[in-house]
Amino acid sequence: MKNYKERIADAILKEKLSFMGAVLIIGPKWCGKTTTAEQIAKSVLYIDDPDSKKQTKELAAIRPSVLLQGETPRLLDEWQQTPELWDAVRYEVDHRENNIGQFILTGSAVPLDKDDKMKISHPGTGRIARLTMYPMSLAESGESNGKVSLENDLFTDNQNVFATNELSLDDIAYLICRGGWPGTLSLSPNLAIKISKEYVDAIANVDISRVDDIQRNPEFTKRLLRSYARNQGAQVPISTIYSDIINNDHKSLEEASITSYINALKKLFVIEDVKSWNPNLRSKTAIRTSYTRYFIDPSIATAVLGVGPNDLTNDLNTMGLLFETLVIRDLRVYADAIDGTLYHYRDKSGLECDAVIHLRNGKYGLIEIKLGGEKNIEDGAITLKKLQNKIDTDKMFKPSFMAVITAVGKYAYRREDGIYIVPIGCLKN
Repeated sequence: MKNYKERIADAILKEKLSFMGAVLIIGPKWCGKTTTAEQIAKSVLYIDDPDSKKQTKELAAIRPSVLLQGETPRLLDEWQQTPELWDAVRYEVDHRENNIGQFILTGSAVPLDKDDKMKISHPGTGRIARLTMYPMSLAESGESNGKVSLENDLFTDNQNVFATNELSLDDIAYLICRGGWPGTLSLSPNLAIKISKEYVDAIANVDISRVDDIQRNPEFTKRLLRSYARNQGAQVPISTIYSDIINNDHKSLEEASITSYINALKKLFVIEDVKSWNPNLRSKTAIRTSYTRYFIDPSIATAVLGVGPNDLTNDLNTMGLLFETLVIRDLRVYADAIDGTLYHYRDKSGLECDAVIHLRNGKYGLIEIKLGGEKNIEDGAITLKKLQNKIDTDKMFKPSFMAVITAVGKYAYRREDGIYIVPIGCLKN
């Protein structure tokens, strides 16, 4: 496709197709799932094509194998609208002579309608791999120069890391509000930051009720999203969110209903909380196991809070919280590329580390996230050293790296004490 910006998921998708029969791509709306799949697919079935949708559904019900014919890998876009195709894909993968790299499925992870879910008898284990896509990282959208690699510099402890950051505080404020939606890249800044408002409206008015076929209140959805925005980056229980909604909006549903709404938002990939990291420690410090709450993209928070770039630069406290969400978004993407998992650490002594990237081979890196400024960076470095000293390196590896990721700062470099200072505008996978 003309003007297609390469995604990190491209390589992951190719790899999964090299050893699995099919790959299901899931993720938030508008993140580019179909477009990415189109770059690799050799044939495509657009199930929601209005000119053929009725016929496609009829064929799926009576003879689904016909719809699977075509050059491979064959893309089945919005597969959940014809759930019969799931078992048909599984069957084809089992019975084709060449059963590797046959299909790509995009759309929801499960059908929307309860009756449609009954049409699936097999989970697809061993045949259908899953790939989660996210909004674009700054490296993918081109705002990061990518001169510092998470895999090839930080995890290898490259002592000669050096790069110049080209992003200002104003740039970062805009990128927080614009978000990582591919469709915004061709728009003017004024129009680009309006996309997230449309996104939130679509979620609240339509998608949150369709995701599991339960009717939900749009206004309450927006109130819940605002509360989530006020509590992002924090390990707060449902009861805290409930109290926040009551205090700020005076009326709400029952606390139990909030859990239902949050689960629906997770299914839509509007929110994705970060799991707690549980390392081996030298002492018996109790680790908080609650998830840390984040939006999938910081622009969702700016939309529900009604703030723009100028508001953020005039309120650095709020901007710091939203910048953390941006960095967490990018780290999710970069961690996936190197077969890593993103965690958060906090113990009952109050020691907290914003991000931990843990690889399958047991290696890991500790990361603090700061807007910038010498004092804030030094505070981040102190936190990293405190956590490092708590880890029992007789039972697990010592950290492969420790880094403070910043919004601003002229350079990326490695300090004498071994801690990396990396502006987000220099980072890539």
